[in-house]
Amino acid sequence: MEENTTHKTHKYRLYPTKPQEAAMFETLRLTRQLYNAALEQRISAYKKQGKTVTGYDQQKELTALKKACPEFEAVYSHVLQEPLERLDKAYKRFFARVKQGVTAGFPRFKPAQRWNSFKFKEVWDKKKGRWLTPGRPTDDRKRINIPKIGSVKCKFHRPLEGTPKTLQIVHECGEWYAVYTCEVPKNPLPATGSSVGVDVGTTWFAITSDGEFVENPRHLKNGLKKLRVQQRTVARRKKGGNRRKKAVKLVAKTHQKICRQRLDFHHKTARRLVNEHDVIAHEDLKVSNMVKSNLARSISDVGWSQFFDILSLKAADAGRKVIAVDPRHTSQRCHQCGHTCRENRISQARFVCVACGHSENADINASRNILHRAGHALHGVNGSGVSHAVA
Repeated sequence: MEENTTHKTHKYRLYPTKPQEAAMFETLRLTRQLYNAALEQRISAYKKQGKTVTGYDQQKELTALKKACPEFEAVYSHVLQEPLERLDKAYKRFFARVKQGVTAGFPRFKPAQRWNSFKFKEVWDKKKGRWLTPGRPTDDRKRINIPKIGSVKCKFHRPLEGTPKTLQIVHECGEWYAVYTCEVPKNPLPATGSSVGVDVGTTWFAITSDGEFVENPRHLKNGLKKLRVQQRTVARRKKGGNRRKKAVKLVAKTHQKICRQRLDFHHKTARRLVNEHDVIAHEDLKVSNMVKSNLARSISDVGWSQFFDILSLKAADAGRKVIAVDPRHTSQRCHQCGHTCRENRISQARFVCVACGHSENADINASRNILHRAGHALHGVNGSGVSHAVA
């Protein structure tokens, strides 16, 4: 990908007929079966012969597989290749983590509950500049063509941008979606001359160095009462029964709504920050370690990792800079005189420096320290000159 382009995804709701939906479920079943069989082949080859089977070796066997198992003829060739590529990536990530000396989970066999998508690797002809068969919308933009399945009704609530690259068909909570990955040119925004430090938390979602407090919407906490009732219903239902399956779907629907509310909030907050500031600094938090604390539910509810990822993507598209700084002692350091000690922060919200007497909201003080560190990270820019908000 060139430097002046970026990738965006567009997600559209699909409305398949019953025969089309049956074909989609069958595609999911066969691709999952292929993934598990390929994983079993790799494990057996290494245990019995000490041999490593590569993804390329397994893809070469697809022709013979179709002859031996005719049901795989009902699946598009690129869709069959994708599970093998997915497994190959899982192996490479596993060995990369082993080399780094971190805890690594070996690739696992996939149950039906953990396999909800299949993928078309190419939907656009670069040479001719036109759609290929997979994912091609009809002229009226009301349907898309999915090979081996048919022309499926699709709700294009917004136009596709850029050049489409791949198409993924996803099944979520009883609903089907078409997810296009597109290569789009970057859209740099005009400079604002402003920079900001952002301190995230659980009481307030974010506190900026210019004194803005962003409310924490607490989507999960607000939905807990409903979730508790639904989960108790699941516990009362007999395992394996249809009534239990329906109750489980209701729980999944509630979780899906909470996730969507959180995602919408993150997108809107990140967009506003990117529109208003040229440089955005935040702490480089290890969220996976933080969720092991007694604040695990509150930290999971705010979703810092997802927010930082969205912020970085939007900033890259707009030509902005996002800087993650060392989080150590940002809440204990006085941004006026630099004195650092635990006694400076006398409460959750109040900061009083024991050296110079500077008094301020503790979170605003931390956000200004974050911005100060970002200034040192930028060549030729000092901590006080990065932002109008820093005294």
